[in-house]
Amino acid sequence: MEPVHDSLRADMADLLEAARSGQRRALARVMSHTERGGPQARALGALTFAQSGSAHTVGITGAPGAGKSTLNSAVVGVARERGERLAVLAIDPSSPFSGGAILGDRVRMSDHTFDEGVYIRSMATRGHLGGLTLATPLAVRVLDALGWPWVVVETVGVGQVETEIVGAADTTVVVVNPGWGDSVQANKAGLMEIADIFVVNKADRPGASETCGDIRQMLDLSAPGDWDPPILTSVGTTGEGTAELWDAVRAHRDHCTVSGELEARRAARTQTELEEILRASIAERVAALAQGPAAQRVRQQLALRELDPYTAAEMLLDEAE
Repeated sequence: MEPVHDSLRADMADLLEAARSGQRRALARVMSHTERGGPQARALGALTFAQSGSAHTVGITGAPGAGKSTLNSAVVGVARERGERLAVLAIDPSSPFSGGAILGDRVRMSDHTFDEGVYIRSMATRGHLGGLTLATPLAVRVLDALGWPWVVVETVGVGQVETEIVGAADTTVVVVNPGWGDSVQANKAGLMEIADIFVVNKADRPGASETCGDIRQMLDLSAPGDWDPPILTSVGTTGEGTAELWDAVRAHRDHCTVSGELEARRAARTQTELEEILRASIAERVAALAQGPAAQRVRQQLALRELDPYTAAEMLLDEAE
């Protein structure tokens, strides 16, 4: 890792202060540094860690086409009507050409563009399975430290790895559509276990009540816990059911706070984040180790079968030491 110099740390502290004062351009720069990683992101992480812990993070996940973005926009509208301030991280698919976010979710949330009480940021998945980049926990923490009381993280939704949302959220909302019941068994080990709240969206379509029943049946077969996940219905395009969803989110926050579950979840997530950072750091070192003259010589010997892969790896590791 590149070192974080005092001058860089001071620059990031000034940028954070500007963002905290309400300068949206400064906030955008902070989030860009967070997403790109490197020394700037590490400086931001060090500066904001002790200041975070107040915001409640809501993860919204589900299969593609479930209507997460439309539903999310409607829920944000309900929260704003009640005077709540929210930041939204929309984890978009990465462009195959630029690596940047396609911004589909942000387009669907355009109703809140000029609302000073809402901050919307699209973050690219950059090919990371599940759509949650390593930058997401840091982005949440930065927004928390900047005074946003609610941070909503919406995932791209790509199957079983949607469960990665647990690594970034205090409350996890799983959005499904009518007719999803046929695949409940296949999803039980993933989505069924991570959901704090279920929402059957597009409930104006046939099969909504049957889907609610299927989910309830699967929950009844699961080990009971302190929190019984509610099963709600909604129509994101009309806003139907979104007030009830926001009420359920607040109820889950209150439950976790009183029971101590919130503190336990956050402690576990911090440990997971540490392990992910270690893995990423080691991967960077491996990539660096695989370059250079020594690596080229070993590769050539390997190709000529003068070395076996294990001996080649040991030689490179000895070279690094």
